[in-house]
Amino acid sequence: MLAKKFVVAGLVGLMVFASVPARGNIEILEKTGSAFKQIAKDALPAVVFVSVETKVEVRGSGGYYFHPYGGQGGGRGGFLVPDQGGEAQQRTQVGQGSGFIISKDGYILTNNHVVNDADHITVTMNDGRKLTAKLVGTDPKSEVALIKVDDGDQLPFVPLGDSDGIDVGEWVLAAGSPFGLAQTITAGIVSAKGRNIGIADYENFIQTDAAINPGNSGGPLLNIRGEVIGINTAIYTQSGGYMGVGFAIPINMAKQIKNQLIEHGRVSRSYLGIYIQEVNEDIAASFGLDESEGILVSQVMEESSAAEAGVKAGDVIVEIDGDKVGKLANFRNRVAATPPGSKLELKVYRNKKYRKVSAITKELPDGEAETATAEPAAYKKLGLTVDNLDEDTAKQLGYEEEEGVIITEVEQGSPAWRAGLQPGLLIASVNRKEVGNVMQFRRVLSKLDDADKVLLLVKDGRSSRFIVVTID
Repeated sequence: MLAKKFVVAGLVGLMVFASVPARGNIEILEKTGSAFKQIAKDALPAVVFVSVETKVEVRGSGGYYFHPYGGQGGGRGGFLVPDQGGEAQQRTQVGQGSGFIISKDGYILTNNHVVNDADHITVTMNDGRKLTAKLVGTDPKSEVALIKVDDGDQLPFVPLGDSDGIDVGEWVLAAGSPFGLAQTITAGIVSAKGRNIGIADYENFIQTDAAINPGNSGGPLLNIRGEVIGINTAIYTQSGGYMGVGFAIPINMAKQIKNQLIEHGRVSRSYLGIYIQEVNEDIAASFGLDESEGILVSQVMEESSAAEAGVKAGDVIVEIDGDKVGKLANFRNRVAATPPGSKLELKVYRNKKYRKVSAITKELPDGEAETATAEPAAYKKLGLTVDNLDEDTAKQLGYEEEEGVIITEVEQGSPAWRAGLQPGLLIASVNRKEVGNVMQFRRVLSKLDDADKVLLLVKDGRSSRFIVVTID
């Protein structure tokens, strides 16, 4: 049936193009083409190819061996494990990506994963010049990085736009160096906004169907006026290449991070000191809310901003500074982006009444965030981060019929990493106890703080397997 639909669409297309287009339609296409051409002419001189060299220590041959899993008799399943035997050797690892100049004195925005931990960064300009860049600062929690080149000439730069002002369906162009092919530009539209895909702590991605491929990371996503509205960062793919689903960091988020990196070389964020979860239909009904909107406070940290403001466990936050809180990730981003010491006006629902609360934010300590529940010791030892499986992520990763928590980050060298766990995998149970959300996951782990092994049921969209994680 699907093939037939494609055939019918193809025949319709042939019938349309067989007719002679009206002159007015041709002029519209010519104007669109002229707009794209002008954007490319203005923006591409400021788009750069970024190559990095990083010295790393490796063990073994650099190859892999097959590790089976299954019963005592040896199952048919298994996975590839890196060969890490032998003495450590130092090697130079080479990477590449894209970036774009944002000021005439040489500041360049790119992705954290492009330049983080690099020992040497080289920027290739539009005219072929190669310049050595220095790292100003990175922010792994948002995937934004800032580098700088010094050149006697005034460098071309691209203007930054307003990512909050874009709408789904607008034309956008992605520029960069896919597969090392510098000065490439592709066109598409804004497919969606506010995407959270689990690759960073703070996400609010713009989704686009403009072609983005490996090497495009760090390049600009431009609006029809030639302004940057995003930093190309990730793609959803089952082939390793373009499949029509790309993601860009909103430039408004990147602006705030960029300013802090220039001034302080690091990013400081605010927090309220609350453990939170989204309000679903069941929670809304049990609290007497008419709509399933808001952020439920499950716990308040002692001596935190929220505690000092009078926020209590069981409160539902529905507004922040007069705006609806939206999804949990949006709320976290909004609070985190506020400078420490700022005053936030919260509207909360408590005991079937609305009230306003004023909170003065405090600086977020490294490694912490507004989250769903306190971290058990076993959770910290595992060396991974998980998040609730929302509808969008379930569709993207093929987990529509599944329940569990999605792995968003695995610390290299941790017990989880050694067990072969990776971001994107779904944890359905812990020690044979089902976990449907982050709160349940942490609650089960809180009872295993003294355990030296944890049994996880892990799914990858196609199959399920039990994995034993040995805790150090």
